[in-house]
Amino acid sequence: MKTTKFVNLASAGLILLSALSLLSVSFMAFANPQSVMDLVHVQLDNNDAFSSIRGVYGGVGLTLGISLLYLMVKDVDKGLAFLCLLWGCYAASRVMTILVEGALGDFGTQWLVTESVLFGLAACLLLARRKRAAPAAGY
Repeated sequence: MKTTKFVNLASAGLILLSALSLLSVSFMAFANPQSVMDLVHVQLDNNDAFSSIRGVYGGVGLTLGISLLYLMVKDVDKGLAFLCLLWGCYAASRVMTILVEGALGDFGTQWLVTESVLFGLAACLLLARRKRAAPAAGY
């Protein structure tokens, strides 16, 4: 019983942490797109560039954050599965960069590790929840 409670709390916590992380970058992008690009030392030099950062990091980030909050409340397993896709694809994109363009800097390396850990946590929690639900569901 304690394990089930821990897994449930950890699952909701991971979804909430992920949602808040995405929302914080989203709000930063809406307020000041250049501040997002400053993290990777890229200068935005035209309105289309500002608009693109607002759209991708702001609008898409807001959509992802809201979706995760919804899933945290309505369907934690789907929220965890979504996080597996999200963090796994982020990490895979960085690995692709390593393979195509070469080694990442400190920022990219830090985020590759972070995204890989978040993917692993989401996958482990999803498996733990499914193992616990399987006997009750008659699998």
